[in-house]
Amino acid sequence: MGGMRIAVTGSTGLIGSALVRSLLADGHEVVRLVRHRSRVGEQPDGTVGVGWNPHLLQVDAAGLEGTDAVVHLAGAGVGDRRWTRAYKQEIRDSRVLGTETVAGALAKLKRPPRVLVSASAVGYYGQTGDRVIDETAPAGDDFLAGVCQEWEAAARPAADAGIRVVHPRTGLVLSAAGGAAGRMVPLFRLGLGGRLGSGRQYWSIISRADEVAALRFLIDRPEISGPVNLTGPEPVTNTELTEALGRALVRPTVLPVPTLALQAVLGEMAVEVVGSHRVVPDRLLASGFRFRHPDVDSAVRSALED
Repeated sequence: MGGMRIAVTGSTGLIGSALVRSLLADGHEVVRLVRHRSRVGEQPDGTVGVGWNPHLLQVDAAGLEGTDAVVHLAGAGVGDRRWTRAYKQEIRDSRVLGTETVAGALAKLKRPPRVLVSASAVGYYGQTGDRVIDETAPAGDDFLAGVCQEWEAAARPAADAGIRVVHPRTGLVLSAAGGAAGRMVPLFRLGLGGRLGSGRQYWSIISRADEVAALRFLIDRPEISGPVNLTGPEPVTNTELTEALGRALVRPTVLPVPTLALQAVLGEMAVEVVGSHRVVPDRLLASGFRFRHPDVDSAVRSALED
C-alpha cells in the first residue's frame, strides 16, 4: 500500500488504535468515524474525524467520498460486561446497525472505496470442540454465531454495489494493552494465574501485531474477498496459553478457576470462556501471509511488550 486514504471505525479500540498508528507511520491518510462532535475535522494526530451515529443509521457520507479502503471494526466489547438481555442486544445492535450504516453509505457514494474490510469473529463457527475449523466450516447455532451471521450479512449492500468486501473472523487478540489478555496479565504478574475450567478448550490466538498486519494485508490483496480467519497458525489449549504466560512472566500458574465459579461470575458469557474454538487461518496462509508470532510463546512475548 502507498499513499492511501483509509477510513476506520472503532479507531480507539484495542485493534483500531494499533491499526491507525501503523497506517499513519507509513504515511497514509486516516479518516476516523467518530460519534463526538469535538472529534470531527482535523485532529492533532493528523487524522480527520467524520461524524456518524450507527444506532440511528447516520453517517456523514461526504467525508467518505474518495476513500481507498474502509476498515470497519466498531462493536460493543463481548467481554466488557455480564450478558444481560439488554447487553446482548447492545452486542448485536452495535455490530449489525453499524455495519448497515457503513455499507449502506458506501454503496451510495459517487467515488466508493475499492474494499470494505468488515470485522467478524471466530464465534461465527460456534463451539467446535477439538475439530480443526477453516473458512469452509458452517455457522454455529449459539448467540455469538447468530450475531456474526447477521453482522456479515449486513455488509451485503456494499458487495452488491461492486465493492470488494472481506470479513476477517478474528480470534483472541493477545495484548497486555486490553481485551481478555489485558485482564489476565495483571493476575499472572501477581502469581494468581491459572487455567480456566478444564483448560482443555482450544483458544485461537493472534498477536495484536499480526492482527494489524493481517488487516493491512487484506486491504492490499484485490483477489481476497469473503471470510478470512484472523488467528495464529497454531491454536492452543487454555492450559498451554496459561503455561506460556507463566513462563514469560516467571510466575506460578497453579490456581485454576473451576467452571462453576466462572458461571457464577460471568453468567452466560462463561460458555465462551470454557468453550472451544480450534480455528486455523487457511486462507491467510494460502495467500502468502507470514506471521511474525506464529507460536504461543512468541505471541505471548509480543503481548507483554504492548
